[in-house]
Formats: sequence, C-alpha cells, structure tokens
Amino acid sequence: MDLEKVSAPEFGASLHGIGLNILMRDVNASCAMLETVFDMTSFLRTADFAILQSGGMVMQLHGDHTYHSNPLPSLLPESGPRGAGIEIRLYDVDPGKAEARAAAAGMVVLQSCTDKPHGLRECYLLDRDGYAWVPSRVL
Repeated sequence: MDLEKVSAPEFGASLHGIGLNILMRDVNASCAMLETVFDMTSFLRTADFAILQSGGMVMQLHGDHTYHSNPLPSLLPESGPRGAGIEIRLYDVDPGKAEARAAAAGMVVLQSCTDKPHGLRECYLLDRDGYAWVPSRVL
C-alpha cells in the first residue's frame, strides 16, 4: 500500500489489531518532532492528519479540531499535559540518539537513558502535548 496516496477508506480497511491514534494540538509540529527525534516517516501530512511509520508500526495523528463531533475532546485539558498514564513505546529506536535530539525538537527529558532490569535501555521523553515517548533497545 502506498501511504502517500492511500484513500481514507482503503487505509481504514487495512487497519487490524491494536491501533494508536493520538490527538495533537499541532499535527505538523508533532510530525516534525517525531521525524527528528525518532526517525519516523510521515505520510499524507496536513494540519488535520498524518500517518506515521516507525519500523513496521503505523500510527495516526489527528488535530484536535478534526474531532468536532467526537466526545473525546471534552476530556482534554485546555493546557498542560494530556498523556499522563500512557507510555508510547518505540522498540528498536536508539534511546541515546533520541535523547540527544530531544531538546532541540522541544521535548523534555523526563528520564535519561537507563539500563532497566527488564533487559532494555530506554529513556523517557515528554512532548509538548505531555505524551511520554519511550525509545528503547535490547541490552
């Protein structure tokens, strides 16, 4: 499937299993950050929507304004962090490289790279919307 040209119905029909769709204040800024820090690739990127790919995983970003008839935005805070309690884990992404790029991309290093007892080296990076991104690699 060509993610640069896929239609909405075709893309929707291709989705299976568990999906990740994140509401963002600014889709373009979030895409730039994710591309810079985690080497993700974005497709069909607009102010409203983007498909992002990292390794074999595909996820979606939607601008807040695209959810006008959905009940979810009523739960979002006007300002401050949104993602408390969720970790967006990016396996096979070099945490050292991601941490080194994070500040320049507007992210906060919540926890520097650490070797964890569960066999991964990882760091916690907080984006402008308050989502925790956790790049990690097997030790």
